Amino acid sequence: MTLHNKPCVLVTGGAGYIGSHAVLALKDAGWPVAVIDNLSTGFRFAIPDGVPLYEGDIADEALLARIFAEQGTAAIMHFAGSIVVPESVADPLKYYHNNTAKSRTLIAAAVTAGVRHFIFSSTAATYGVPDVSAVNEDTPQRPINPYGWSKLMTEQMLADVVAAHPINCGVLRYFNVAGADPAARSGQSTSGATHLIKVAIEAALGLRESVAVFGTDYATPDGTGVRDYIHVSDLAAAHVLTLEALMADPSRSLTMNCGYGRGFSVNEVLDAVDRVTNRKLDRQIEGRRAGDPDSLISDPSRLKRTLGWMPQHADLDTIISHALAWERKLSDLRVGA
Repeated sequence: MTLHNKPCVLVTGGAGYIGSHAVLALKDAGWPVAVIDNLSTGFRFAIPDGVPLYEGDIADEALLARIFAEQGTAAIMHFAGSIVVPESVADPLKYYHNNTAKSRTLIAAAVTAGVRHFIFSSTAATYGVPDVSAVNEDTPQRPINPYGWSKLMTEQMLADVVAAHPINCGVLRYFNVAGADPAARSGQSTSGATHLIKVAIEAALGLRESVAVFGTDYATPDGTGVRDYIHVSDLAAAHVLTLEALMADPSRSLTMNCGYGRGFSVNEVLDAVDRVTNRKLDRQIEGRRAGDPDSLISDPSRLKRTLGWMPQHADLDTIISHALAWERKLSDLRVGA
């Protein structure tokens, strides 16, 4: 497939954190891209020049039909949705509406328009608290919060739709996404974000007074929770490879974990932020959060084996350095706004 005959990819939530990096990866690889985003948590500045932005909701069937017609959409990368786990517990109906019901509308519109390829932003939260530390795609999915359930329900919808209609799908289950575009074209911009590395860098830059450490009595080497952190640009690259694989074989659908297969504890991450920023973070010890597993690490071997995916930024200090550069740029953007 040459650059000249690549069809358009619609990215939902393309003004958000992960979606904007997928847009950059697609554009860098020569794919025509369009974005739909209601800008509730996304940012217009995250959309590169020359990429059409349709400001609207994925539940707007008339708008979706217009986008598909105007852009000749052949594939969808679906990132739009709500992602804060504690909020999902407090307001489950918001999550079943934004993540499940609206996804159903989007999938139905894709089927009606004859869009043949669908890539879904899923999550390791569908595994709940797994019995194993290195989680593969066959590990039982037992979500423990409405966020995880809302994503798992969409996975099930897609599996059923693929069986009934001429469409294939790629389901990518993310572990802890972090970092920013190495060229500082995009990054995590959400105010009040709960991602550990984002929070720690804000603290290092004086934007927060301290960093909360939720629990120090886990069954891990230093007592703090261990997670698998993946650079957002490596994750975006996996989406492009998934798109190419789906288009190469329309009879195949894929489900893959996205992580590095190694974990870092909360204290190890904060030590790395201290090291990269040359600051000493104020760590506030707090109680465990309900439902947090001791350790959650991916087995990414299927992704590597199936797509030949090779991470380019699998280094914790690199992830933190890129996030730091973006946070500094973001301060400038806010000053200039």
